[in-house]
Amino acid sequence: MVSKIELRDLTVAVLALSLAFSQFNLSLLPSTIVIIVLIFAFHELSHKFLAQRYGCFAEFRMWPLGVALAILSSFTGIIFAAPGATYISPYCKRKGRREFAFSVAHLSKKEYGKISLAGPATNIVVGSAALALSTVFTSQFISTLSQLSFFLAFFNLLPIHPLDGSKVLAWDKIIWAIALAASLAGLIFLSLT
Repeated sequence: MVSKIELRDLTVAVLALSLAFSQFNLSLLPSTIVIIVLIFAFHELSHKFLAQRYGCFAEFRMWPLGVALAILSSFTGIIFAAPGATYISPYCKRKGRREFAFSVAHLSKKEYGKISLAGPATNIVVGSAALALSTVFTSQFISTLSQLSFFLAFFNLLPIHPLDGSKVLAWDKIIWAIALAASLAGLIFLSLT
């Protein structure tokens, strides 16, 4: 379930990134919004839904400074694309007799690693699907979708805190290396075609 605040924050973040990546070209804005939803919103929602599956409260929250930096940095040609993140509460919900009771959730390193991997894995899947479509259809939209999907996965898998890669690496070095290699392979393949 998505709260009104989370929906507002996701909408603002998607619109800010869409304006930044379209360079305020209104003719590119509709397709850019679709791309940003597929690569950014789905990335964040993947973290959220897996965290909820483990019983945690999780919601996306925009970072107002990050939103402003995305917009302002677009004028330089190098976009700072960090308008927010999915925050996972250390509390999980357990249905009580009359209301929800909150208790500390103890996520294992494996569970936390899987939650962190969910976003980049979603990008790798979207990028791979777009890449497969590009063998049948020649389209700037599909090409951009694939390239940005693989780039977002690669960037988020860098083993730098607070990026997803640092948490995936702490859980399983082999899975981290496979995911990083898949995202890099997609980027390299696209650069050669």
